[in-house]
Amino acid sequence: MRISDMNWMQVEAYLQQDDRAVLPLGSTEQHAYLSLSVDSILAERIAVEAAAPLGVPVFPVLAYGITPYFRAYPGTVSLRISTYLDVVRDILDSLAGHGFKRLLMVNGHGGNSPAQSFVGEWLTSHPDVRIKFHNWWNAPRAWAAVQAADPVASHASWMENFPWTRLASAAMPEEPKPMSDLARLRQLDPAALRTYLGDGNYGGRYQRADDEMLRIWQAGVEETRALLTEAWG
Repeated sequence: MRISDMNWMQVEAYLQQDDRAVLPLGSTEQHAYLSLSVDSILAERIAVEAAAPLGVPVFPVLAYGITPYFRAYPGTVSLRISTYLDVVRDILDSLAGHGFKRLLMVNGHGGNSPAQSFVGEWLTSHPDVRIKFHNWWNAPRAWAAVQAADPVASHASWMENFPWTRLASAAMPEEPKPMSDLARLRQLDPAALRTYLGDGNYGGRYQRADDEMLRIWQAGVEETRALLTEAWG
């Protein structure tokens, strides 16, 4: 259930019998012909679908992340690493202070990886809290489903093209895009990266059949839900 569908009294009552919560992490960045909010949409939706049968509250997605390399694409918003980690710290401090002791962070954006290291540091001063940091798209089951469908999968390609991330107003190319040189990409400034990358897709097909995508999605939902029910250490 979404925390936005609860009031504070209901949250207080929930905490008397459970201490789990889910925090999705996303970003606002270019995804070629897809929504700028792809990472946020996917992280929040998979968190909500995974937690719903368990009655575990899901907090609103943190919709801004670390994405400096795409700043030459209009609409992309990037936080400094220090800013981002300060925001994550404040959120965790708030949740722990209210009594949430088992937190699942569902991350939808690879650029947010500094948060995973930060969580380990934060936990040293909060020994009564348990946190699982979950990159849902490349966790074992979800990634196996992606690879089974098409091993050529990348940023802004078909693997992020779900019915809820595509735009009805945007027509996508039918032919696959040659894979970009990822090592070269990492060496480019934002302007040079846009010149090299073009539309923003790193490589591969732009779209696959919805039945294939839904199989990948279901694997991701089930894998995420399992983290809420399995041992917390």
